[in-house]
Amino acid sequence: MLVNDKSYQTVWMEGTTVFMIQQNLLPFEFVIHECKTYWDTCMAITDMTIRGAGAIGAAAGYAMAQAFLMSNNKTKALTIREARQDIEHTRPTARNLFYAVDRVYQAGLISPENAKVEAQKVATQDMEDSRKIGEYGSELIKESANILTHCNAGWLAFVDYGTALAPIYLAKR
Repeated sequence: MLVNDKSYQTVWMEGTTVFMIQQNLLPFEFVIHECKTYWDTCMAITDMTIRGAGAIGAAAGYAMAQAFLMSNNKTKALTIREARQDIEHTRPTARNLFYAVDRVYQAGLISPENAKVEAQKVATQDMEDSRKIGEYGSELIKESANILTHCNAGWLAFVDYGTALAPIYLAKR
């Protein structure tokens, strides 16, 4: 999505830090929220700093990667299991969250770096799936169509593009 002519994703990871658009301040302020630990990312999910199924799933995947990347070897197995439970308890009904956590957890059992790579794959898949919805759906939109949507289905609900609103964004282009 473009904000003041700069491209943003809703959530992303650099190094071991997760960054996200702080949605609970919108539309009054545009702030990038930093999560330096998996627990910070858990709190951002819990307090609705980040919202929307795909965005929450990607954030949870990144949180799981943070746990692997930041755990020490002495207590690693216990720490990782506890981290997984903490992440899963942030939104117990969020299917995207459980899917992402499981994928990243399985990859992280091989190596912490694999966890980070898998978390990025989860986020990229979310973005690509939304883009494809937009491409296919935009073909159905006629000139001057009236469209009504509900729920959180735009750019902020997913890593990029959104679902129900993606066809509208792409048709506009």
